[in-house]
Amino acid sequence: MPLKPTWRRRAALALPLLFALLLAGCGDTSITDITHTPNMLDPKGPIALKESDLFWIILIIATAVFVIVVSVLIYSIIRYRARPDSPEPTQTHGNTRIEIAWTIAPSVVLAVVLVATITTMFQIQQPQSPNTITVNAVGHQWWWEFQYPDQHFVTADEMWVPTNTVVHINLVSNNVIHSFWVPQLTGKTDVIPGHDNQMWLQADSQGWFRGECAEFCGTQHAHMDFLVHAVSSSDYQTWVSQQQQLAAQPTDSVAQAGAKFFTTSACIGCHAINGVTTTDASRLIGPNLTHFGSRQWIAGGVVDNTPTNLAAWIRDPQTVKDGADMPAFPQLTDDQINELVAYLESLK
Repeated sequence: MPLKPTWRRRAALALPLLFALLLAGCGDTSITDITHTPNMLDPKGPIALKESDLFWIILIIATAVFVIVVSVLIYSIIRYRARPDSPEPTQTHGNTRIEIAWTIAPSVVLAVVLVATITTMFQIQQPQSPNTITVNAVGHQWWWEFQYPDQHFVTADEMWVPTNTVVHINLVSNNVIHSFWVPQLTGKTDVIPGHDNQMWLQADSQGWFRGECAEFCGTQHAHMDFLVHAVSSSDYQTWVSQQQQLAAQPTDSVAQAGAKFFTTSACIGCHAINGVTTTDASRLIGPNLTHFGSRQWIAGGVVDNTPTNLAAWIRDPQTVKDGADMPAFPQLTDDQINELVAYLESLK
């Protein structure tokens, strides 16, 4: 029977609604002013560019198949729809030519997709640039630690890299499975306890690029973000020199009081500050705070690094990031918290 007008109207209304839902995920939901929602279709490196090209190839093929199949389906529904007093359709045996065609056609499509995929996989295996640096990315629950073994320093939440340079990344986890992903620079690679992985990336242009954990790793998985900052070679060397320095000595009286309180409190049981603490940093569960004041984020990107946010984090981390290893310190007075904040923010 022919379609009723009511169903036609419903179908006409459903189509724009579907497109509205698809486009709803394209809005900007940036956490800070220096970065935006990561987009793999806005590649800024050779790996991301190859993966983006592969995505468009597969999307075009899938769209063509969809359009052809749906067009034939709609044509068949309209052309051979039941009409009043129409006779029973003649039953015929299968058409051999059609059966061969719809067996060969999908095989050809899948072969094209397979060749494109395997070609892309081989193209991104080995980097071409002779300029390289090495970074160890350690996945914690729930933040990222970045070790620069050749430069002998450690940071957290931010990985700085020079542009047009291959960055070899050793992926390490001592807790659960994570997945390292910077959509605009590289694809996902799992970070598996007891089975260290390797990957590489390269940034072709300067800028801030947001990365994230792409494998569910616990209650705060969604708040395990990090930043990759691609800068010029000269700016990178300046940053490395700054990171290699010991912690700055505070000059402000409030910050000096905070430094004294830090070294005599429970803070040194979880955090290291180069030149201030003496505990083996590899045994500590919290991030290295030597240059904490220069970082953009607190707690894996949950909040921006501001004095107000830092004070709230010190007072009760669980209200900021439930499940974090850092306990609450309700016994601290407002003056003590302000002193700690002044000290930590002075560590540039």
